[in-house]
Amino acid sequence: MSPVVVDVRLADYRDPAHTRALVGLLDAYARDPAGGGKSLEPQVLAELPAALASRPQAFSVLAYDGDQPVGLVNCIEGFSTFACKPLVNVHDVVVLESHRGQRVTQRMLARVEQEARARGACKLTLEVLSGNKSAIRAYEREGFANYQLDPAYGSAMFLQKKL
Repeated sequence: MSPVVVDVRLADYRDPAHTRALVGLLDAYARDPAGGGKSLEPQVLAELPAALASRPQAFSVLAYDGDQPVGLVNCIEGFSTFACKPLVNVHDVVVLESHRGQRVTQRMLARVEQEARARGACKLTLEVLSGNKSAIRAYEREGFANYQLDPAYGSAMFLQKKL
């Protein structure tokens, strides 16, 4: 299948069309087995755009096929103490099932990289479930790789502690 022509742009958290796209796509991801398999809480959906807008370190990229939103990447700027520069964590990557396998992720990640470079970031980071083989292949095609400092200590792991 040849890649679709998508319009990729930074989201404006104050634009109602962008906020509808953002919460709709994120909820679709949450309902997908790779996103946990259940819808986000209504309060999260209602409050997320304003919460992101209040954080200058947050930005999102939306992909549209015509007027239809088909992809989303949410990013949060962090800081690398080893490089003394910002980094950008790619926090959510969403492509609707109808547009998977059509290089929408590639286009969105290129826009994320452009924004990260404009912010002076030294690297992009992301997390992915080990069983999500198609996502891993897509990220590897874009230059992402396991992180390690010394092979004797192995690759980095992503851990969490819920509060």
